Amino acid sequence: MNTWQALALPAAALALGCSGGPAPGGNATAGADSLVGAWRGAAQFQSGAFAAVKDLEFMTVYNGGGTLIESSNYDAAPPVPPAYGIWRQTGPRQFESRYSFYVTRPPAVFEEISKGGGWSPAGRGDLRETITLSADGQSYTSTVRYDAFDAAGKPTETGSVASVHAKRMAF
Repeated sequence: MNTWQALALPAAALALGCSGGPAPGGNATAGADSLVGAWRGAAQFQSGAFAAVKDLEFMTVYNGGGTLIESSNYDAAPPVPPAYGIWRQTGPRQFESRYSFYVTRPPAVFEEISKGGGWSPAGRGDLRETITLSADGQSYTSTVRYDAFDAAGKPTETGSVASVHAKRMAF
């Protein structure tokens, strides 16, 4: 072992030992005015293709760096990946987010799946949300606007609006 390695190993061990680990309880750092954390919410669209869906739920994780991941209980119908996006605070207990997900098209016949085909890309959905956090920071209400686009980027549905009520997930 050379001198550099002899000095680097204890320094690395000291740095690792002094670094803070994850906060206990998963969202212990999320205050009453913070959106950071995991949320579960119910959404009801008043218009558009999703208006007939009466049991739509979202699970969303707002990361401290301003990114988010959202998934719904309908992500499997048809199969789509979670939505990814960004969020920011716009005022006291006020936030906005923008996120997108990809839409898939079912195979024409079931046999396509056994031949290596399957659910091909069919476009994307974009969502814009305005959020009001409750005074205690444990729930929020929001309005979501949904716009859908085909694989060529042309709008297929615009301006569908939903109301959301979400609660912070906690132990």
